Amino acid sequence: MKAIIFISTNKSGSSREAIKAAEHMGYFTILFTSNEKQIQQREEYTDVHKMVSVNTNNLDNMREEISKLQTKGVDIKTIVSFVDPFVHTASILCDEFCHNYLLSSAIEIMENKEKTRLSLKDQPYTPKFFLIKPDESIPTDTICKQLNFPIIVKSPKSTGSKDVLLATGKEQLEKHIESLRNKSPDNSIMIEEYIEGEQYLVEALVHKHKARIVGVIEQEITKNKRFIITGYGVLANVPVRIRTGIEQVLQSIITELGIENGALHLEIRLSTNGWKLIEINPRISGGAMNKMIQAAFGFSLVEETLKLFLGKSPALVPKHKKYVFTKYVVSTKKGILEKVTGKGRAKKFPGVVEVYVKPRIGTLLIPPLSMGHRYAYVIATGSSLEEAKTHANTAASEITFHLKEE
Repeated sequence: MKAIIFISTNKSGSSREAIKAAEHMGYFTILFTSNEKQIQQREEYTDVHKMVSVNTNNLDNMREEISKLQTKGVDIKTIVSFVDPFVHTASILCDEFCHNYLLSSAIEIMENKEKTRLSLKDQPYTPKFFLIKPDESIPTDTICKQLNFPIIVKSPKSTGSKDVLLATGKEQLEKHIESLRNKSPDNSIMIEEYIEGEQYLVEALVHKHKARIVGVIEQEITKNKRFIITGYGVLANVPVRIRTGIEQVLQSIITELGIENGALHLEIRLSTNGWKLIEINPRISGGAMNKMIQAAFGFSLVEETLKLFLGKSPALVPKHKKYVFTKYVVSTKKGILEKVTGKGRAKKFPGVVEVYVKPRIGTLLIPPLSMGHRYAYVIATGSSLEEAKTHANTAASEITFHLKEE
């Protein structure tokens, strides 16, 4: 019985689609989860052949469960995760129990924003930054002399924009630093220059030390209390100057971190001073990304990623090329969800590929403080990016959350 162990999954999105892809590829799928709700809703995970309740933050507990599976004759081909912060954890276990085609040390660096910045500090695409250690005094005067406002303040362990804050003056800078320090006193705090310019998300696979760009996606950022990405536009054809610049940054990262094989995505901005790396993550983006890539190019990125993890060559030749835009829907106010209307109407609009609404009736919705507070999306195609965007935005405008205010 050839099996793949997945450590953690979300109910929907790229991580769940990876499990479905593994099942489609003929593997026995095993999910390690500490999510009580998933265990209670076991019948909704038909693509998971075996669900194991285990503390996913405890390596020894998972080692014990893996050994039990091997004793029963389960042939574990790889151990993976498509979820923050378990990508490195999965790779450590894969080193111990399987043949790991990935490099755990590179994954560890990419999973930690502090280590990423320090590893790439001498590269021209790394923004100016300061690190404030937990026991250090706050050098606000030095920061203000060397960086112009606005300034980014963030936790190196931030995921989904939860702890990424914008300071427009010294008083706000001090307030944000104090807030993050109170929240996580044992963590460093990162201070970075704010980069102006178009932001792109780049999905890539690395195979035999060579970067292979899967998709270049324009990002639409909504700035309220946090930086929330509410729109993604997949470029069917990437302008040569953009592709060339991204390839140079990618290849440099691969060389610096010694990556032979792996999956990663970059968030990167084109500033007046050239390309600037906002962050790296050692996995495909979550949410609708796999479906967006599939709509744009006709292949499943999670399936090709699994092939790479299994020591095979990924097939990334597009079956077609379409412009795709995904519009995320957020709530503008706080309240308990009573009903959702407009989903059926949204599906009927031209170019619409998928309409997805996440929350169940009775869920508390709030204005977004992280990417997890995006409650629906519409994926649409078009003959140009503008047309795809119009299709997605028009359809998304039909979706209404009816809330009972608390």
